[in-house]
Amino acid sequence: MDAVLVTGGASGLGAAVVDAVAKAGGRPVVIDREPPPDGVPGVQCDLADTHAAEEATRQAIELIGGDLDGVVTAAGMDVPGALADVPGETWDRIVAVDLLAPAAVIRAALPALTASHGTVVTVASTLGVKAVGDATAYCAAKFGVVGFTRALAAELAGRVNVTLLIPGGMRTRFFDDRDERYKPGPDAVLNDPADVAAAVLFALSQPPGCAVRELVVAAETETSYP
Repeated sequence: MDAVLVTGGASGLGAAVVDAVAKAGGRPVVIDREPPPDGVPGVQCDLADTHAAEEATRQAIELIGGDLDGVVTAAGMDVPGALADVPGETWDRIVAVDLLAPAAVIRAALPALTASHGTVVTVASTLGVKAVGDATAYCAAKFGVVGFTRALAAELAGRVNVTLLIPGGMRTRFFDDRDERYKPGPDAVLNDPADVAAAVLFALSQPPGCAVRELVVAAETETSYP
């Protein structure tokens, strides 16, 4: 593991992955709407625009010299609410950022990843394997990430390693802009994103010939499956 592209690397799990990669001696590069962490190269991009996401991926790879060993699709968003209450453009944006953008970024990165026999880590959610109300867009997108990643692993077997990460709730800014009724309560048990990032680093660091196909990382009190 050397050069690793991280979407959503300016905050939350993405920033924790960037930090973990750097501490392990790797070279992270970020794609995010926000500026990357200090000292980390990056490209600012609205990932809801998948064409822009593909171009940003190519630019990011150029920033680190053209080589790429890993991609982590950590960018994500959600706006909870009943289907009838969430505006259509918001619903579509959630699916674009959480599902279509990872596919676009990975598509653009495939030539470099194939050359290095690199690793892709997609970030789904426990809501990609169990469904709840008021989360139709998020569940649709994350269920899609699960299916996309499993199909991609079959398609790229022997050429690019593909890992599906299914994280539970984490202590990040992900919940900050929600209505109070959709925020975790004061007694909620959430994971430290640094601990989840350590699992990502484990997948990225596997030797040639060994692939970690799926990882579920959640607080010990959270049930992952229905």
